[in-house]
Amino acid sequence: MKNHKFKSVVKKYDVVFFDAFGVLKNSSGLIEGINNTFSYLKENDVDFYILTNDASRGPRELAESYVSKGLSVINEHKIISSGMLAREYLRYKVKKGTVAYLGTENSAHYIEELGLKTISIANVDINDVSGISALVFLDDEGFDWNHDINKIVNLLRKRNIPVVVANTDMSYPVSGSEVAIAIGSIANMVEKILGRTFIRFGKPDPQMFNFAYEHITVDKHIPRNKILMVGDTLATDIIGGNKFGIDTVLVLTGNTIAENVKARIKSSGIIPDYICDSAVIE
Repeated sequence: MKNHKFKSVVKKYDVVFFDAFGVLKNSSGLIEGINNTFSYLKENDVDFYILTNDASRGPRELAESYVSKGLSVINEHKIISSGMLAREYLRYKVKKGTVAYLGTENSAHYIEELGLKTISIANVDINDVSGISALVFLDDEGFDWNHDINKIVNLLRKRNIPVVVANTDMSYPVSGSEVAIAIGSIANMVEKILGRTFIRFGKPDPQMFNFAYEHITVDKHIPRNKILMVGDTLATDIIGGNKFGIDTVLVLTGNTIAENVKARIKSSGIIPDYICDSAVIE
């Protein structure tokens, strides 16, 4: 597959779903030049949304993180996160008790706005867990990786409670060539240890794309062939978009790098409609 200029691709669509990490930003900040892309979208009446597995903060806080970096066109209504789906599950399935979570205090926003009582896994007394009614994997920060993951394993050995994974990402890019372990990998490990199956929300699950589609078509109909998914990861962004029936762009600024893109596509069998070096419009 040949590489395309992002501008030549995006001009064909009415709505663009952008992944966050590896597409718009990494741990160093915004991808250089990404502001130009949003200026182009605004000038050409192309709508956009951030479709992210990031459940570390609520939509307002996630939007503010872009604004603080100079991307002022993003507000909370442009954020569609896996945490929002996890929140809906908890709304209807957990009526009482305390919800334990793995992550930062900010990530607990999705639970607390339902009026549920929360407790960080770091503060759980493993000898007194009778009041805990659910556990949610939210973020890969805010806890001791040794002590608190061990505590989760032992909590779930004692309590047969629902376990929700609000971010299915295995890793996320921290630079052009390095990645860090994401919360989805931690959840996978605990699942294997316990022999259990957790409830997962996020790309590539079709539920994530259905939720996003319903979100953007409240006021008007948008045919799927006019929606573009832009991501850096074959196993979440690209296969999720493919299964939902929308066109996909793989960018090489995150999890998938130029040196191994052809081998990754061939070995996985996941084929994007386009490959671009980045989502930056020059």
